Amino acid sequence: MTTGGGRDPVLRVVPRPADINANGHIFGGWVLSQMDIAAGIIAAREADGAVATVAIEAMEFIAPIQLHDLISVYATVERIGRTSIAIRVEVVASRERGQAEVKVTDGLFTFVALDENHRPRLVKRGSR
Repeated sequence: MTTGGGRDPVLRVVPRPADINANGHIFGGWVLSQMDIAAGIIAAREADGAVATVAIEAMEFIAPIQLHDLISVYATVERIGRTSIAIRVEVVASRERGQAEVKVTDGLFTFVALDENHRPRLVKRGSR
């Protein structure tokens, strides 16, 4: 099963033993961190400058991440407002030496564009 759909991931990472929770799966906070990093890369590119995470919506853990999974984090712009950018993030685990792919979580991350004083600013259109 291929869930990446031919897209390139923003991040690819392999969890480390220190990232395991008491159940033997990868800690949810670690996954959330990877998602925020990937979404922030796309948001900063779109905003042409600094951004800050202001909301995480509709996040759902679908399947656990295992220690030897290769994690691919995909991120796409869902909408752009006056000062904010919403990024849809999907995490896919590659297992069994690449023989299987499992969607493990997704979510919607909202960022605000920041000025030099760390205050919200208008998103610069056409900055790509």
